[in-house]
Amino acid sequence: MEYIRDIHQQAAQQGKPVVSIEFFPPKTPGGEKALFERTIPESMKLAPDYCSVTYGAGGSTRDQTLRIVREIQDRHRLTCMSHLTCVNATREQLRAYLNEADQAGVRNILALRGDPPAGTSEFQAVQGGFEYSYQLVELVRSFDRFSIGVAGFPEGHIACRAGKQADWDHLKSKVDAGAEFVLTQLFFDNRDFLDFRDYIRDRAQLDIPVFPGVLPILSGRQIKRFTELCGASIPPSMARRLDELGDDDAAVSEYGIEFATRQCRELLDEEVPGLHFYCLNKIRSTSRVIEALGLKPR
Repeated sequence: MEYIRDIHQQAAQQGKPVVSIEFFPPKTPGGEKALFERTIPESMKLAPDYCSVTYGAGGSTRDQTLRIVREIQDRHRLTCMSHLTCVNATREQLRAYLNEADQAGVRNILALRGDPPAGTSEFQAVQGGFEYSYQLVELVRSFDRFSIGVAGFPEGHIACRAGKQADWDHLKSKVDAGAEFVLTQLFFDNRDFLDFRDYIRDRAQLDIPVFPGVLPILSGRQIKRFTELCGASIPPSMARRLDELGDDDAAVSEYGIEFATRQCRELLDEEVPGLHFYCLNKIRSTSRVIEALGLKPR
């Protein structure tokens, strides 16, 4: 499997944007069957450069995440990145996961602090664990066998009370620790992303590729819940349209495709290095957006 840093370098040399897709471990056998029999095969038709698999709240899908990553790589020969968080894990437990990932042929890690477990309002490191994501990046880098990505927050991390620029400044510690690229949280106003990117490049003077995370909306109720949890905002014009469409998820999905396509075109015009799609294990909308953009594989 390729290192994602090499995928980025090759795409940049060819002048083509990188396309990646994120999946999450299903909670039911039926959901897993749908993922492997429908979602991933349909995703492969899009010829993405790589995909990623989330780690689950509190590391709850640890074994499942690694198994799905390994199966995608073995069955489809598609480079896949494993997410990894600091939540409810000691340094030794994280080291054990990385050893297992290495033995499974995983070469790419998205190193995250992670959200507080359900029922808690603030993140707290366990005894013997990490408080900050840069500490996890340092651990992953110590193996010298992984390409390392980290998260970025165009509107600032919801837990950072000092403001978004203070949060953006924290990215330097992750880069100094060994991070090689940034995937952003979802956003709907491209100005938020561009301000973040320009700050990182011009003010913080960090030479690291920043990839926007794009979510084609599938449901009005769902996206309102997501944004409340992660601190992203819904632009007034989008909020009005979602209110008009109400519970008509089919109509909301079509609006989501139209909006995401327009959003991605604007981002590509701004010469972003690629696009990272949150498909929520439902590939139809992401597929429509990628096809509308005319994105071709390397």
